[in-house]
Amino acid sequence: MIAFIDDHRAAYGVEPICKVLPIAPSTYHAHVAKRRDPARLSVRARQDAALKIEIRRVFDENIHVYGVRKVWRQLKREGFDIARCTVSRLMRDMGLQGVIRGKSVKTTISDKAAPCPLDHVNRQFKALRPNAL
Repeated sequence: MIAFIDDHRAAYGVEPICKVLPIAPSTYHAHVAKRRDPARLSVRARQDAALKIEIRRVFDENIHVYGVRKVWRQLKREGFDIARCTVSRLMRDMGLQGVIRGKSVKTTISDKAAPCPLDHVNRQFKALRPNAL
């Protein structure tokens, strides 16, 4: 919504757009202020921004194969005091995922040449009213 307001604020203004959208003008102005001045961000947001750089560095140094557990352990070895769930959350936000070993399991392989099975229930797909066969 913030991006939409940014795109159309010159033509319509912030307040008229916010009347139509379910967002308060003060919320929009708060987001814009945080974008302009990173010091206004919360402590967690500032810490996440710094940790994302380190997580990306560790992930890139290890040829994009490290998952959450190995990235977390490498950061702990380097002296970062970070929780594993935080690494998981940030990697998910950044779209990073480690390599999965082995082949994917295929449980069913259909035969396209085989005929479809007969209808043993003798269904009639003509209903006179809802919830009636």
